[in-house]
Amino acid sequence: MSETNIVRGIAAHADVELRLPADSAYASVLRTLTAGLAARLDFTMDDIEDLRIAVSEAAAMVLDEADPGADLDCRFRLGDGRLTVVVSTTAADPAEPDYESFGWQVLATLAEEASIDAAPGTYSVCLVMRSALAPAT
Repeated sequence: MSETNIVRGIAAHADVELRLPADSAYASVLRTLTAGLAARLDFTMDDIEDLRIAVSEAAAMVLDEADPGADLDCRFRLGDGRLTVVVSTTAADPAEPDYESFGWQVLATLAEEASIDAAPGTYSVCLVMRSALAPAT
């Protein structure tokens, strides 16, 4: 068997990338793709809904910092019952992360792990979600 483990037909280290205009009109595309990927990982319906909400909050945070005309870059890493999502954009002068905001509180509550990277030139939110059916690590 090769070094890449196969989980239900998905390479354990599969990556998916999506680039959209940094405009809230495209958020539904991001949520739909996220839900589809989670379904392939056998996330429960409740897990998928939590993930959709978390990704929506992450996208909203990133969109608030996007430069005019920027793209929204979304990277997904699929693992064994685990999905890592990084949503980022270009931001010449991003604001400091607001860890007291409602959006952050929702995201941090739903995700197993969450972080924000706000550096000159970029703003990104990373979240990790695990299916309730995934084996504990």
